[in-house]
Amino acid sequence: MDLKAEIQQAVKAAMKGGDTVTLSTLRLLLAALQNEEIRLRRALNAEEIHKIIGTLCKQRGEAIELYRKGGREELALKEEAELAILKEFLPQQLSDEEIKSAIQASIDEAGASGPADLGKVMKLAMPKVAGRSDGKRVSDLAKALLGG
Repeated sequence: MDLKAEIQQAVKAAMKGGDTVTLSTLRLLLAALQNEEIRLRRALNAEEIHKIIGTLCKQRGEAIELYRKGGREELALKEEAELAILKEFLPQQLSDEEIKSAIQASIDEAGASGPADLGKVMKLAMPKVAGRSDGKRVSDLAKALLGG
């Protein structure tokens, strides 16, 4: 079963179970997928769907941070619940050690010697961890490995 069909099945299950948070989150996800399909005029593949889910997860993470700064804990908790639902449809995230290994391989490949070479390293490392790690996390680890 492809990923979009899996999401649609989860929507049906949420409807039957009366889970309003899951239902609204997955409907939002399906709308985002449909908008992208309309924009591209073709069906999305799994990698493209993962990218859209990653974008929605990043938005939820930023919203959680802002709600906490603003003292709106109830909204932050709602966003956290949505984030957990979205993460169920992402591939298994890489551990810090796996990311460091990919970054180190990219450093060796680029011949990087310091923080000035961060751009070269990121350009090589991001395709290796695409969809399985957040870009900010990769950047922070790359800076640490480059001595920045």
